[in-house]
Amino acid sequence: MNRLQHATSPYLQQHAANPVDWFEWGEEAFEEARRRDVPLLISVGYSACHWCHVMAHESFEDDETARLMNAHFVNVKVDREERPDVDAVYMSATQAMTQHGGWPMTVFATPEGHPFYCGTYFPRPQFQRLLVGVHNAWTGDREQVLEQGSKVVEALNSGTALPGGALPTEETLERAVANLERSFDPARGGFGGAPKFPPSMVLEFLLRSGERVMSDRTLEAMARGGIYDQLGGGFARYSVDAEWVVPHFEKMLYDNALLLRVYTHWWKATGAPLARRVALETADWLLREMRTPEGGFASALDADSEGEEGRFYVWTPAQLREALGEDAQWAVELFEVKGTFEHGASVLQLLEDPDDTGRYERVRARLMAARDLRVRPGRDDKVVASWNGLVIAALAETGTVFERPDLVEAASAAAALLAGTHVTDGRLLRTSRDGRPGHNAGVLEDYANLAEGLITLYGVTGETRWFELAGRLLDVVLDRFADGRGGFFDTADDAEQLFQRPQDPADNATPSGQFAAAGALLSYAALTGSSRHRQAAEAALGTVSVLATGHARFAGWGLAVARAALAGPVEVAVVGPPDDPRTAQLHRAALLADVPGLVVALGPEDAWGTTDTREGQDGAAGTVPLLEGRGLVDGAPAAYVCRGFTCRLPVTTPADLRAELAVAGS
Repeated sequence: MNRLQHATSPYLQQHAANPVDWFEWGEEAFEEARRRDVPLLISVGYSACHWCHVMAHESFEDDETARLMNAHFVNVKVDREERPDVDAVYMSATQAMTQHGGWPMTVFATPEGHPFYCGTYFPRPQFQRLLVGVHNAWTGDREQVLEQGSKVVEALNSGTALPGGALPTEETLERAVANLERSFDPARGGFGGAPKFPPSMVLEFLLRSGERVMSDRTLEAMARGGIYDQLGGGFARYSVDAEWVVPHFEKMLYDNALLLRVYTHWWKATGAPLARRVALETADWLLREMRTPEGGFASALDADSEGEEGRFYVWTPAQLREALGEDAQWAVELFEVKGTFEHGASVLQLLEDPDDTGRYERVRARLMAARDLRVRPGRDDKVVASWNGLVIAALAETGTVFERPDLVEAASAAAALLAGTHVTDGRLLRTSRDGRPGHNAGVLEDYANLAEGLITLYGVTGETRWFELAGRLLDVVLDRFADGRGGFFDTADDAEQLFQRPQDPADNATPSGQFAAAGALLSYAALTGSSRHRQAAEAALGTVSVLATGHARFAGWGLAVARAALAGPVEVAVVGPPDDPRTAQLHRAALLADVPGLVVALGPEDAWGTTDTREGQDGAAGTVPLLEGRGLVDGAPAAYVCRGFTCRLPVTTPADLRAELAVAGS
């Protein structure tokens, strides 16, 4: 009996009609394995994973393969995006056994969940032989299989966490820049060779550090290459080549949230028209294609449509002629339609700005209209708290910088959905779908990235409810996730106990939970003066010093947060009536500043209430301690530029505020 038809995960529902007797992850599967005295076969993937679809079609939809799986195993299907903790511990085992990882991940485990054989994608003939071989080993040499599982668990649990240290110094960050320079590709941007992934967190660090050569080259190359959707906006997961030409076509929410924020920051630093265009096109793509009816943002778009990877996105010259007529040859040359993909098709690039912008906009609109008639890639519409937190931060900033209130409104709507659907009894659930909460507990990155998004949204809107919720989430981080050595586990102390409690301080496709927590804690401390939060942030950044010299690419967000910590971060308190245009002008001047880790508090003159908000205190409900004692100046709205709650003299004009921020950011 396949049990996936009632799953909340779109990925699991994709397998609901398989002849495989799938279980969801849970105690029922373990009990069944113990009752039948057979191993678990744990298959881990996600909805936008191309090779997951391939293995599903080849094996899980095949009656003979399903017969072997059902006869000899209890089969468990896991969505890695719903259960990143399960994915993390079994990926550690897979990498330890095979020296590589990836999805689909295929794990054979004892009824206690101990892995004894791991792999990734297997073609059907090989997979069938593997099923028979594992069954024979289980029935004929059980003692060795159990011993193998015990050794794997023992080895993984004996590994020591990355050593911590003190807050990184300026010298540490300089060593990180030097380490990045050694793998930088000056001709094509990015780091290393193929495949190339968007180095979002590293770019954030480089922008904050004023290292423009590596950041500018990479940001421009990605924006002009095929990894960026030149028609619809938004970035694909990665480029299979070193030139950013041919992407792996799936579009992930987290990539686009991180890159949206980076391109907005690039514009703040440089005023580059390309940065503005890409930021706004990506923001529009998020609202158009990823927003759910409830106001959240969906997780991903598939790489495939009609059974072919990239079919929705690529073009042949003949297709351009059909769509454009006499403009086709111009478009062929502009978009580099020269057979860059398979079967004579091409991924569109825009290596130079068009010489006729009016013609370009007309051609682009006609191609979009023609593409909209194609079968669209599938969408995974579950809402993940962590990734929505990243989107909230990005849309709030982008909307403010480019004066797009609709983007800020979308960020607020997503925050309202998360607050109303994902937060239950003070704890955070990782996912929801169709407005219904899932049942999986939030992990560290969920708490940290949502807190980061809410703090950013507060700075943009001045709505203290977002600041307050961020504080409650960070209290859970400090109380439930701390490892006692200055770092954080990825799961709470009362979460489901797996054979290993996951803890990975290094960045991957998104900021590590530990570095994300450090960033949110640092910003919250800057708004509150809380020494507890500041000390926790600095302790969590200790591993940056270890990674900076040899592995800086895996510590980009930690390096960016460390740069902000060394800069203060700079704090700006803007005080004035909310309906006074002078308040809005000061507020906008603060938000446009290119200062690492800048935090902004906004409120009326009496915003701080009466509760004692000295250093280390939480402050009264509905208050932001940075605003305490900051009044109007001769009846006019004022801005205070501070570090560590020590403020310079207030200013009352945007020009004076920009001058103060230039001094503070230097």
